[in-house]
Amino acid sequence: MFLRTLAVWALGIPVTMVFCFIIFLSALADRTGSAAHTAAAIWCRVVLFLAGVKVSVEGVEKIPRGAPVLFLSNHQGAFDIPALQSSVPAQFRWVAKKSLFKIPLIGWSMYLSGYIGVKRESATESYKSMEKAAAKIRGGTSVMIFPEGTRSDTGELLPMKRGAFVLASRSGAPIVPIAINGTKDILKRGGFWIRPCRVTIRIGDPIPTEGVEEKELRPKTRETIAKMLSGMK
Repeated sequence: MFLRTLAVWALGIPVTMVFCFIIFLSALADRTGSAAHTAAAIWCRVVLFLAGVKVSVEGVEKIPRGAPVLFLSNHQGAFDIPALQSSVPAQFRWVAKKSLFKIPLIGWSMYLSGYIGVKRESATESYKSMEKAAAKIRGGTSVMIFPEGTRSDTGELLPMKRGAFVLASRSGAPIVPIAINGTKDILKRGGFWIRPCRVTIRIGDPIPTEGVEEKELRPKTRETIAKMLSGMK
């Protein structure tokens, strides 16, 4: 654990700065965000390697090809993002906290890559962000969201927020449910130590959303992810 922690903080930080610059340049050169997404996926693989985290993915064949989807995943820890970014074989854009966009290089790269910022404190701003995300999906770009809104410190599935399902209903894109397990112990909230772990990502069958209301999609998606998680424990 000591060596992994040393590797992540001593090597991971300078590596991250280099990749931030590469991602930023990629986003400038390719305004579709595809090159930046690929560069970010490589950076995530490096971080996972330094942390000693091994990721296995199940159900890749269930991801629809040739059409945008809405990926909805549970959220257990800080390493969910690198695990998903590096292992889900699709081009997608994250919906993230708007405050992250203010971080030099990282935030700028997110903006140029087409990521969507959400200001959670404002219902009006959050609604506008969902409309923007729906338009992006209808334009052919897949989107990834943590519908719980925050990470679960216990690993148990939290209640899911309404916004992701309003987005699903408005975009008409199928929901691809994702269950991720094993990340909560890698780096505790507010912690320092890195604990190598095995992470499993399970991709479920797409859930149609065309003509389906948000109030129907939310419980169905939560139940689907909960069932996938129960089989991973």
